[in-house]
Amino acid sequence: MLDTRPLDEIRGRIATHARPDLRTSIDGLLLARVETAAREHSLTEPLLVVMAQGGKRLLLGDQVFEYRAGEFLVVTADLPVTGHFIGASRRAPALGVGLVLRPAVIAPLLMRTPVGQWSRGAAAQPAIATGEAGPELIDAMARMLRLLDHPSDAPVLAPLIEQEILWRMLTGPQGPMIRQIGLADSGLSHIGRAIGWIRDNYAEPMRVADLARLSGMSPSAFHRHFRAVTAMSPLQFQKHIRLQQARSLLTARPGDVARVGHLVGYDSPTQFNREYRRLFGTPPGRDAARLRTGAGAGPVRHLP
Repeated sequence: MLDTRPLDEIRGRIATHARPDLRTSIDGLLLARVETAAREHSLTEPLLVVMAQGGKRLLLGDQVFEYRAGEFLVVTADLPVTGHFIGASRRAPALGVGLVLRPAVIAPLLMRTPVGQWSRGAAAQPAIATGEAGPELIDAMARMLRLLDHPSDAPVLAPLIEQEILWRMLTGPQGPMIRQIGLADSGLSHIGRAIGWIRDNYAEPMRVADLARLSGMSPSAFHRHFRAVTAMSPLQFQKHIRLQQARSLLTARPGDVARVGHLVGYDSPTQFNREYRRLFGTPPGRDAARLRTGAGAGPVRHLP
């Protein structure tokens, strides 16, 4: 019979410690309490998320991912995603705990994984996956959250529990995708260079041949690997980044739609309005006004 006590403990500690910005006193540990099922758009970072209550449905390109209480989500790259928490409300909020996946922590653990479980230069893996969080993973997460009430213990014990959590993931079914975060010459690291360039230079003209060269691949191989990781073409990826940045800017400059469109790389206001409405469902001016009134007064950070 499944022991539900660790998951119950996680729910209680999230309810106690969760803040709007997700951050906690433990570096890399994030907590989310969400009371709305509204659709959201965000740029993820590499994360492991365990859902403690409720569930979430994510859309990346044309792929749909769903995970619920007792399940996890792994994200291994910065990705523009759309999603909503399933049935979340004030009476039944969605509760989740996230752990930032850091290459510097993962890399030393790779040397201790069984021979044959990983190899350098492995092909790029999809950057999102879901699965069942086993009892060992849930127990480790519960012990990590317990440290929020023991701040003097956290500097010593939190890094040890973080390693335990990562070890569980590295030796589990999602091990191949987690391992690529810690490998300097993995397929993910090569595509990550292109993702980083697009993220930092989203308003600039982009040539796929230049991104392929940056990633050390031929254009055809780059396009194939990029889509395998992100479920999008490079141009689709850039468009999502541009539009999400535009939405963020519009919350502060709602009356300057054309200017914001130009700032994120659109020379044509008509094209900007059309693509913005296609992604967010509302023209930019109207969407900005809605975001600045009521609960949507600004971008709210959520776990993916």
